[in-house]
Amino acid sequence: MGLIETFGIVFVLEAADAMMKTADVELIGYENVASGYISVLVQGDVAACKAAVDAGVKAVERMDASVYSSLVIPTPHPDLEKITKIYAIDNLLP
Repeated sequence: MGLIETFGIVFVLEAADAMMKTADVELIGYENVASGYISVLVQGDVAACKAAVDAGVKAVERMDASVYSSLVIPTPHPDLEKITKIYAIDNLLP
């Protein structure tokens, strides 16, 4: 699982686009954390998630913005799905 958190929808969309184009990862979803901070979550094998997160961070930095945090969780515990499923794109659509 790979995650990036930055400030603003434009930057998080740039990060997500770079992540998806760089590696074979699946977009889990996103969450507007607080006060404009937004996290985007992807999943895939460890190497793909690392490559995706690296690419997403670089994409945000190229726009002269800052990444608040980024993380790759190799082999996440299955119970984490209880948390991440609420951010799933399917749950966000009407």
